[in-house]
Amino acid sequence: MSSKFSDTLLPATIAAQAGGLLDDGTGGVVPPIHPATTFVRDENYVPAVDGNVYSRSHAPNGRMAEGVLAKLEGAADAMVFPSGMAAVAAVFRTLPAGATALIQSQIYWGTTAWIRDFCTRRDITLIEVEAADTQAFAQACTTHKPALALIETPSNPWLRIVDITACADAVHGVGGLLVADMTTSTPVLTRGLAFGADIAMHSATKALNGHSDVLAGALAVADADSAIWKAIRLDRDTAGAVLGPFEAWLLLRGMRTLPLRVERMSQNAQKLAEYLSDHPAVETVLYPGLPTHTGHALACAQMKGGFGPLLSFVVKGGAPAALMAAGRLQLFHRATSLGGVESLVEHRHTIEPHTGIPEGLLRVSVGIEDAGDLIDDLAQALGQ
Repeated sequence: MSSKFSDTLLPATIAAQAGGLLDDGTGGVVPPIHPATTFVRDENYVPAVDGNVYSRSHAPNGRMAEGVLAKLEGAADAMVFPSGMAAVAAVFRTLPAGATALIQSQIYWGTTAWIRDFCTRRDITLIEVEAADTQAFAQACTTHKPALALIETPSNPWLRIVDITACADAVHGVGGLLVADMTTSTPVLTRGLAFGADIAMHSATKALNGHSDVLAGALAVADADSAIWKAIRLDRDTAGAVLGPFEAWLLLRGMRTLPLRVERMSQNAQKLAEYLSDHPAVETVLYPGLPTHTGHALACAQMKGGFGPLLSFVVKGGAPAALMAAGRLQLFHRATSLGGVESLVEHRHTIEPHTGIPEGLLRVSVGIEDAGDLIDDLAQALGQ
């Protein structure tokens, strides 16, 4: 395939054809798994193929997944990691002691908890602000001049929508960089780099893989020659935070159906959100696809093709009523995570009661099942 032709391909085609990858050795239409940890040199002691020396830095399957993700993101380069938190850690480890970092408040709790602890140990000043409030985020940048800022949109589990461009402008204005956690949106719905983020981050465990069978993380960058990207790559390769070949192969396989899955999950989630918003047992529904959502207009501008698989709703009656409803569900698995083909439900207050999460909130990751079946399950669980 000519590069000129491939440059015009849309995400569904890029993903389905794995970015044009084939098994050159056999002619197979599925890329092979390369389990080798070390690679030979020729008689002149030159690496025999592509500069491969050792799999910690030169992993063929990892590079395959990175190439496809970079194309989907419209990125200059991408890197995969053994988990989403490993990707977050790789970014924050570039900060020197005494630096200032700014993160969005009430995002995924695992991210917040790790960053708080890391910044305390590194003597890094950490500022937390509600980034969905663009003015508050801009003021925090002006006041504190962070070297690095992290946002998440839509946020988990509050489903808040952040203006990526406005945040990028604010942090760039004081000489900092913006990292955008796009796990919930995926590059199918929002390319964070196109809106001004310097680095897009993903827990690839979620929708990128989509089958709840791979633990992985990923970063994609707008400028592959930037100092921070070089530092991240050096840290990953020398510290060994690399993704194994089988996991990378599974991630690539999962990405081949990413646009199709995200489309179906978004359609299903929209239908469920509309159903729940009119249910007498539901206090409120948090989903950016609803016109009543405070970030709906911004979500329409930033998210193309749907609003993602994640939604939260608050059951009237607090924790007892929410837990009773979750316990009655038959199709929704009571399990942590999101973005898989199967629908999941989680009572977040049980997991993070200290974060101010409403006691009656249930977070739902909507899968690719029939939407009518999922609605019927919610109906019987909620008592309608």
